[in-house]
Amino acid sequence: MTFRRNEEEIHDEIHEALHRDAPSVPVLYEQALAHEKGTAITSAGALATDSGEKKGRSPKDKRIVDEPTTTEDIWWGPINFKMVQNSFMVNRERAIDYLNTRERLFVFDGFAGWDPKYRIKVRVVCARAYHALFMNNMLIRPTPEELADFGEPDFTIFNAGSFPANRYTTGMTSTTSISVNFARREMVILGTMYAGEMKKGVFTVMHYLMPKRGVLSLHSSANEGPNGDVSLFFGLSGTGKTTLSADPNRFLIGDDEHCWSDNGVFNIEGGCYAKCIDLSAEKEPEIFGAIRFGSVVENVVYDHQTREVDYANASLTENTRCAYPIEFIPNAKIPCVATHPSNIIMLTCDAFGVLPPVSKLSSAQAMYHFISGYTAKIAGTEEGVTEPQATFSTCFGAPFLVWHPVKYATMLAEKMKEHKADAWLINTGWNGGAYGVGKRISLKYSRAIIDAIHSGELANAEYETYPIFGLSIPKAVTGVPPEILNPSKTWLGTEASYTATLEKLAKLFVDNFKTYEDKASEEIIAAGPKI
Repeated sequence: MTFRRNEEEIHDEIHEALHRDAPSVPVLYEQALAHEKGTAITSAGALATDSGEKKGRSPKDKRIVDEPTTTEDIWWGPINFKMVQNSFMVNRERAIDYLNTRERLFVFDGFAGWDPKYRIKVRVVCARAYHALFMNNMLIRPTPEELADFGEPDFTIFNAGSFPANRYTTGMTSTTSISVNFARREMVILGTMYAGEMKKGVFTVMHYLMPKRGVLSLHSSANEGPNGDVSLFFGLSGTGKTTLSADPNRFLIGDDEHCWSDNGVFNIEGGCYAKCIDLSAEKEPEIFGAIRFGSVVENVVYDHQTREVDYANASLTENTRCAYPIEFIPNAKIPCVATHPSNIIMLTCDAFGVLPPVSKLSSAQAMYHFISGYTAKIAGTEEGVTEPQATFSTCFGAPFLVWHPVKYATMLAEKMKEHKADAWLINTGWNGGAYGVGKRISLKYSRAIIDAIHSGELANAEYETYPIFGLSIPKAVTGVPPEILNPSKTWLGTEASYTATLEKLAKLFVDNFKTYEDKASEEIIAAGPKI
């Protein structure tokens, strides 16, 4: 729904002047098509949009206000950059002044967290209908009764992404700024129209608030089997979290962000944000079918006559995306809550081609690999990443952590032990050689491995020890060629090149883990690779 501002209203009270009704999806379509460049309706009925210059997140431009009530909690450093209060207020005033000049404003009130005991109320104020529709999909949509009784939000997002930050403001490094103020319970966005900044901003907020209440927040997807068994899938963008958790034989709890409380797991979001590159009905039918009226597809290339999307076309970005309500997935579990997980699946995309497609982890190994968070950044997920490159993202989501990683890892270890969950490391990356030589592991094989975990086949399989990393790898998995289970058997180069590559990756693990050794137990340190 559109909202017109009275110029005589006080700009610092912008949220008080906004109508409280939920935005209408058809009206948001109409407003986007009429006023926002680069929008169209696809042949499937989704709203196609363009996020402008930024086609991915800008993590180096994220700031958290350094203020007395939270400064001792926050893991300051290369992830969480400090911002002084005055700079935040400059950005806030700049954003609100810009929003006050817009003929149309949009507001969406929604929840983060499906468990009523832990959910927070979030208000989004923005100038683009596309952004309002995106958050209508990504947050949990209140019922009319809940909306009428919504009251004041717990957190407010002022999205003025079409307007730049002043790069001469103290602490700014560019015209893009994503700043969070926990004391004021506000987030301000300037200089980027990429909608994913709002989604991950809410996740950052939950990553701070939930552990404070004894609830573990996780960058994971989750699903539930017919018998009620729950699996968590960890992994960064492009490792298969969304794809592998969208299983037609299991109920989807959520594709990206969850919390694990004393009652079980619950989804943070009301929708899914799936990568669209090379999407097809054959490979990912659930996601493909979810792209219809009400969905938003970002930065895709489409035929201007037929409006059919070319999902293989990456000329704008590799990071093409679709945001849709979770109920668009036929087997979604609504409400998105479940019991305690029995399987913890850590997904990695190994660009070196030496990690096995599946390994069963001991408790100590699970903690080691959770803290390490190894994968490869996939092209387009972040600004400046044009080809896969090895990276370590602690807890499989370092850009969104607020507390020190050991806090999240310790909480996970305690919950895994209490609820006797098995842990697995799944490589969805390369096999037969490194990126550019080997081939990416077939999605069909990755699905077969996950099926074998869920059926109990792998819990009772015969294992061998993989050298250097000390991983337990199965000798056989139904539906998977046995030779690919041990990367040494499919390596296209010499044995010496294979060993050198394996040792190179092992050294990267060891060097990376030195950052956490001071707070990690000897057992966890010993669970890493041995060169």
